[in-house]
Amino acid sequence: MSRPIILRSLVVVGVASLALAGCSSDDSSGDSTSSPTAESTAAQGDGTLKIGTLLPQTGSLAFLGPPEFAGVDLAAKEINEAGGVNGADVETIVGDSGDTSTNIASQTVDRQLSQDVDAIIGAASSAVSLTVIDKITSAGVQQISPANTSPEFSTYPDKGLYARTAPPDTFQGQVLGDLIAGDGNNSLAILALDDAYGTGLADNVEKAYTAAGGTVASKQIYDPKAPSFEAEVSEAKASNPEAIALIGFDESSKIVQEMIKQGIGPKDVPLYLVDGNLSNTLFKDLPKGSMEGTQGTLPGAEASPEFRQALLDVDPKLKDFSYAPEAYDATIIVALAAQAAGNDSGRAIGDTLKQVTADGEKCTTYADCLALLNDGKDIDYDGQSGPIDMNDVGDPSKAIMGIYTYGPDNTYERTGSQEGDVPEPEQG
Repeated sequence: MSRPIILRSLVVVGVASLALAGCSSDDSSGDSTSSPTAESTAAQGDGTLKIGTLLPQTGSLAFLGPPEFAGVDLAAKEINEAGGVNGADVETIVGDSGDTSTNIASQTVDRQLSQDVDAIIGAASSAVSLTVIDKITSAGVQQISPANTSPEFSTYPDKGLYARTAPPDTFQGQVLGDLIAGDGNNSLAILALDDAYGTGLADNVEKAYTAAGGTVASKQIYDPKAPSFEAEVSEAKASNPEAIALIGFDESSKIVQEMIKQGIGPKDVPLYLVDGNLSNTLFKDLPKGSMEGTQGTLPGAEASPEFRQALLDVDPKLKDFSYAPEAYDATIIVALAAQAAGNDSGRAIGDTLKQVTADGEKCTTYADCLALLNDGKDIDYDGQSGPIDMNDVGDPSKAIMGIYTYGPDNTYERTGSQEGDVPEPEQG
């Protein structure tokens, strides 16, 4: 049962570009290639916490990279200003994740493992993470993603070395399905891209929406690289839906244009977007007002003005803040886990992540948490993305889902939120 939506009136400053979180561009299987760093070696630690970033600098998700890199860099800066981890500065090693059309992610992981990283922040794409998770965890290195939302990770055999600061789409699907039904829409057409993110979120939206009494009139899984989406939109139109949920990435702009062409655009049929296509730039070429009233969901608390300014101080060119809080928090809790364990190895970090995010004394900055740890106290870090309360499978057990609405200028602002417990993963 979902909790009531908390409506807020606010102005979102500079939230632009796509919010491609658990996004990916293809389905992929895990890469089990042996790594150059053995788990037995990694378990020892060397006194210096080394964190690699596996985030998009190139490829179809490159626009998502800047806020995530800024989040990691800001966290590392604050960690070192507070005294570092176990008395030593944390080191970061920048790496590109590319997308699933290349093997850039695998090459980046190989390079970072050879440099003895203890943890890797990334990938942003669920499908990219699935190509390297076996390689990373088999090396005894902690992987933590700020943006993977595919439910698949909740039950993945990751040796206890995978975690994420974004909630799985069991939560986003529940919130979005409830929102669509709560708006009085009795039938729904779902269009979702064909990958782990798209199909997983589509299933969870359908589950929540039908549980609320709605009927899914049409559900189509499409190829995001298709030259045309005329057939998919035509089938959605034929189902005569009262609302449409579009779960995709940058191809969503082409789909919306086709919807408008066929008379089922946002002005004709209520449209709902997700973290993968909620954007202030994706629909900028559409006539003014084309997106007005469209709603969408994006995980995470609202970034405070102070946090946004701190990110801009790190990267003055930053125009998007999506998943910066989650990247920041991922870095902070890795450092806190290493500090609490007195050991910077990936294994020690993995064993301690839950301990520093739940059931202790609340703290919200690295410096404050470090002071509590130095006093011998247990801590519960609540971060920029909201409460984390990591569970046994490395998922946040509590989360916040933002609800956004487009105005007449085809840009969105936060109009509500829902906070609650993340549904437990289904055991297959």
